Amino acid sequence: MSRPGGPEGQVPAPPHPVFNAMLICDQAIREEGSGKVSLIGIFEHINVAAVPAGHPGLSVYVKVTDAQGAYDLGLDLVRLEDLMVIGHGEVHAVVADRLVPHEFLFNLAWLLFERAGDYEFRLSANGRHLASKGFRVILLNQPQVGQGGPPPHG
Repeated sequence: MSRPGGPEGQVPAPPHPVFNAMLICDQAIREEGSGKVSLIGIFEHINVAAVPAGHPGLSVYVKVTDAQGAYDLGLDLVRLEDLMVIGHGEVHAVVADRLVPHEFLFNLAWLLFERAGDYEFRLSANGRHLASKGFRVILLNQPQVGQGGPPPHG
């Protein structure tokens, strides 16, 4: 006898989550008692005096909905100039309730930026692309074309 949704013994794949938010920060802390997440020092740019430049680490906060089941979440930091992965984080999670938003934290330690320029965080769930977030490394004392908004993080 076969199970509903597929051949006998086959477990249906979990639904692909819906992306809600991705924020880059100096540090992300999940409080043990309440489960609340605090994000310290949110930014989208890093200033460097010279390249190559080491960065002690950063955290990436991700929020998704419409997830239920087991997930292997992967986060790659990709240099867009040549698509080189310079950082990677993984989280394994089992989500029970599809209707409840879920938050995940990735902590990337000691990153080496060999070049200034544009980078991108790429999030995947069970090997499928879910979302991307741009990120820039800015070489100080170099003119930046078309840059506006708040001052970059340093």
